[in-house]
Amino acid sequence: MPRRTLKLGAVLLGVGGPGQHNTWLHPEIPGNASVDVHWYIARARAAEAAGFDLVFIVDSQFITENSPHHYLSRLEPLTLLSAIAVHTSRIGLVGTLTTSYNEPFNVARRLYSLDHISGGRAGWNVVTSGDAGTAGNYSRDEHYDYPTRYGRALEHVQVVRGLWDSYEDGAFPRDKETGVFFDPDRQHALNHKGEYFSVAGPLNLERSPQGQPVIFQAGDSEEGRDLGAAVGEVIFTHAASLEQAKAFRTELRERAAAKGRDPEGLLTLPGIQVVIADTDEEARAKEDARLGTKSFDRALRELGRPFGWHDFTRYDLDAPFPDVRADAQRSFRTQAEAITKLARDNGFTLRQVVEHLNASARSSFVGSPETVAGTIEHWFEEGALDGVNITVNAPSEFALFTDRVLPILRERGVVRREYESTTLRGNLGLPVPENRYTAARRAAEPAAFAP
Repeated sequence: MPRRTLKLGAVLLGVGGPGQHNTWLHPEIPGNASVDVHWYIARARAAEAAGFDLVFIVDSQFITENSPHHYLSRLEPLTLLSAIAVHTSRIGLVGTLTTSYNEPFNVARRLYSLDHISGGRAGWNVVTSGDAGTAGNYSRDEHYDYPTRYGRALEHVQVVRGLWDSYEDGAFPRDKETGVFFDPDRQHALNHKGEYFSVAGPLNLERSPQGQPVIFQAGDSEEGRDLGAAVGEVIFTHAASLEQAKAFRTELRERAAAKGRDPEGLLTLPGIQVVIADTDEEARAKEDARLGTKSFDRALRELGRPFGWHDFTRYDLDAPFPDVRADAQRSFRTQAEAITKLARDNGFTLRQVVEHLNASARSSFVGSPETVAGTIEHWFEEGALDGVNITVNAPSEFALFTDRVLPILRERGVVRREYESTTLRGNLGLPVPENRYTAARRAAEPAAFAP
């Protein structure tokens, strides 16, 4: 069995996501980075030169004036990734698409187009839309409740995967000598009729080089974890400690096994913040300075997002934290409940909650290149993660990781030295899914498939 190696993801956040209040002020980051395709292409090419497995584009479709800077004006993920695809050759291209406000046929076609454009490097980050206000942008008076959101999501992914199997391998001989372009016996209509969707098919795209795009998923609620265990191949998450990361990975693998899946086919990639300097002391001072630039006012306003964009600015900052969990029931419920519990357990005021959340953004991955490499290796060897997602903002900061930390990890055999495949599946070590109709044919006619 080949040695397990650490997977690497680069999250491209332009002018800065949640909590990155002053990222856009950095002299290396254009003020329009979030809509500058050339900025994204340059970052993706730098990640590819460093041997990263994938770049990841986050997304949401509802904003307020208090949304993080990157969210206010950013490019649509698959349009952007298609542009990146033609300027790269090996790195995976993962985009976020919601199952709540997209139809399966449209998602299947757009993602499979990216997979063909990139030669088999596409990935789909499956989300259900946490921002309840998204409903108003899609002719709905109210966002779906949790059971409906995740029920739709499971069926949505199943339908998309079914559409990706519309053609078996070899469906298009394109033999000019015989005049045979297409083998109709290898085309299949889905004819799906379920609780949420009715989709006939077939999809008008042949099988891609990696069979199907890789399914990514990020959800920390009970429903989100269950969805990840059911359909996810790579799980995005956040980990405040090694113990928390290890427990999460173990739980997701156990859930997957209980559903009849091979837990080895489920990779966990938490997002981490790396802060690197020549010494540990300098790195900690660098992190202190970075945290010191956070804006209390912006943090107070951003606090409203998990609570359905509840307006916390209208409360007395030194009064007890208000219990407004009801506003989060169709939003980011799990995150809102965790914040409310934090306040209740510690007797925090609203001011103290904001200050605590700002201060608790400290990372476990801070120090010299040797220290950061050692911490990543330790988490990896302890089974807390299968890879890491690193946020890319200032190019010089990213270069500290690629030029000073990665060589150490490669020397220790934690990270592979070069790409092993031209597809995302191949580089992640994930199997190519067999076409369901080919599998049925194999079961019915085993002799025909004998070597």
